Amino acid sequence: MAFHLDGRVLVGSVGTSEGGGARLRLAPTSGRASIGRVPEPLDLRHLGHERVIGCYLLETDDGLALHDCGPSSCIPELKARLAERGLELQDLRHLLLSHIHLDHAGAAGALVREHPALQVHVSEIGAPHLVDPSRLERSARRLYGDDFDRLWGELVPVPEENVHTVGGRVLGFDCFPSPGHASHHVCYVGSDGTLYAGDAAGVRIQPSAFVLPPTPPPEVDLEAWERTLDEIEAPQPERLALIHFGVADDVERHLAELRLRLREWADRVRDGVSEDEFEAAAAGDLGSDREAYEQAMPFWQSYAGLKRYWEKRTDAV
Repeated sequence: MAFHLDGRVLVGSVGTSEGGGARLRLAPTSGRASIGRVPEPLDLRHLGHERVIGCYLLETDDGLALHDCGPSSCIPELKARLAERGLELQDLRHLLLSHIHLDHAGAAGALVREHPALQVHVSEIGAPHLVDPSRLERSARRLYGDDFDRLWGELVPVPEENVHTVGGRVLGFDCFPSPGHASHHVCYVGSDGTLYAGDAAGVRIQPSAFVLPPTPPPEVDLEAWERTLDEIEAPQPERLALIHFGVADDVERHLAELRLRLREWADRVRDGVSEDEFEAAAAGDLGSDREAYEQAMPFWQSYAGLKRYWEKRTDAV
């Protein structure tokens, strides 16, 4: 699920996270959270579907945080998942965003509006689009049409003073750029060996073992994604925390399958299959798992992103 990042115009000055400058310190945490050693996603039950979009509750050097936050349409479910853990929105200090696609970060502004002390950490490229999401919204509305509001809810600006661009360390987590799915994507690695992958490590609706490459338009870059997968492997993570959906502890096999599927799906589009043929082939790859995966990453978007990638390659020549 994605939209067009229409330009990279920076607006004003934006604070930086640890490793890139000063950040805001808040009061001590309430201490009401009990987070297990192995992370589990908070299921945001997008449009009533389980195991489509999640986010992760993190313990940081400065209190509780979420890794990604889902769209505004899922805020009631997010609050319900927090309440199940004895928490409320005001117990959170930070959002650590992988990227600003609506299924990962669309709720950020609405959450900060309700909880003004909440601090938002994001890549330098993504930051200005949180502060002024107007281009983001126009692009998304072109893509989703009348379904935009039902799918994503409102898109609210995040005050500039709440936005911090990430460096190599963020609140006790390592952080590194991870382009391929999107140019502004970043990953986070915890001291327990969990790599919070956003979309950089693909879509895997567990307990299925199938790893789907999420390739929406317009920023898919296969060469950059291959390099990102090398970067993901480099710290030898114990597990991959996926937004879509769950924690994968078979890291080597998982990443090898993602590399394979990226090449297979890209080659199909390069070789000239139609959208209908691509969707039929993808459905055949997934078998009985199709419905759950297509909720998380519609096949038409994967086709459109790969088609645009090859068109850009051709235009460059």
